[in-house]
Amino acid sequence: MSSLTHFDAAGQAHMVDVGEKAETRRRATATGHITMQPETFALLDQGQAKKGDVLGVARLAAIQGTKHTALLIPLCHPLALTHVGVEFENEAALHRVHIRVTTETVGRTGVEMEALSGAMAGLLTVYDMLKAVDRGMQIDGVRLLEKLGGKSGHWQAEERAAD
Repeated sequence: MSSLTHFDAAGQAHMVDVGEKAETRRRATATGHITMQPETFALLDQGQAKKGDVLGVARLAAIQGTKHTALLIPLCHPLALTHVGVEFENEAALHRVHIRVTTETVGRTGVEMEALSGAMAGLLTVYDMLKAVDRGMQIDGVRLLEKLGGKSGHWQAEERAAD
């Protein structure tokens, strides 16, 4: 494992200098899911939630979450994203909704944190819009699936049975 780059020689946290790095096309994909009671899932799946189009609003929240990552994560660089894709998949048998967020840029540092932030923002929005009927919903499995570009090249997570 490489050294932690967010600490200087004295052990103090700092923002990494990426000024000398080459600009490359970079892409990252993150995933996660939210599990809920069967009745709550039925409201969402049938489009009958009182607050409206839950997944439509969650999609916008995920996109917005990617754009605000540098405001939320103290040492992240602000990035000019060139593309954000958000997909949802309803899994009726387990009463859960999966999110998949893909972020892209051409830059000097990666977009992994943006993809992860987008996934969390989307899932938290689903929670917010349905919490009046189910405060026990559970967010799980938020993780990076893949990243491409930059000096470290291509990385892909190992598949998990629960995903």
